[in-house]
Amino acid sequence: MTFFWLIEGAFPAVVLGYKKWRHAKVNIVLLGTTILINALFGIVTAGVFVWVGSHSFGLLNWVNWPTWVEVIVGIMLLDFVAQFGVHYILHKFGPLWRFHMVHHSDTHLDVTSGTRHHPGDYLFRELFSLLAVVLGGLPFAFYLVYRIITVLFTYWTHANFDLPRGVDKALSYLIVTPRMHKFHHHYQRPWTDANFGNILSIWDRMFGTFVSGDSRDIQYGLDVLDNSRSEDLAYQLKVPFDKSILVDE
Repeated sequence: MTFFWLIEGAFPAVVLGYKKWRHAKVNIVLLGTTILINALFGIVTAGVFVWVGSHSFGLLNWVNWPTWVEVIVGIMLLDFVAQFGVHYILHKFGPLWRFHMVHHSDTHLDVTSGTRHHPGDYLFRELFSLLAVVLGGLPFAFYLVYRIITVLFTYWTHANFDLPRGVDKALSYLIVTPRMHKFHHHYQRPWTDANFGNILSIWDRMFGTFVSGDSRDIQYGLDVLDNSRSEDLAYQLKVPFDKSILVDE
């Protein structure tokens, strides 16, 4: 986060005209809830790895591929299930979308926005991570490599900086780029319901959810929320339970 904070400060893609530290406060508090959930899930996760290993369950326990192939397959499986798949569900299932709206309510997208998850949203994401571990029969080392990569991509894609258009376009055929993810944070559909990937962009291209366009047209926030309260922590925590906010259930 610190690295991309410095990069976006020196080379901002968009001059957002906001108080950066004040904006970061809400996102850092929500990062604290994420860290707490991760700590609690650590116990459950350890139990899952023990069970998978002792029962030889999951894809990688049923094949005998070279280690480098298994690492790639493991990371791809985690990225598909625990990132693209669960992200798609969070957008399409009304009760879960209510929790995920908090991530999209940020009206000034920068590196700290990657940490902006309502606890209910992040809890559901972690359940899908464990599902991917079980399905894949993944060893802990593979999972650790994946978590490091996915955290890196989270900050890379949310940071307020841009690559040269040609470079971004070329990379976007394989991986998620900053420009590609910015469209996902546009305040209106259909852009909001597109570009679900975190590490690999191939899932969006395969399933027809990839979009691109003129990044100057992007406006952050959500059209169904009070965007003037983007930095109001109490408001954000109550968003999932506010029935006056109309969403497709």
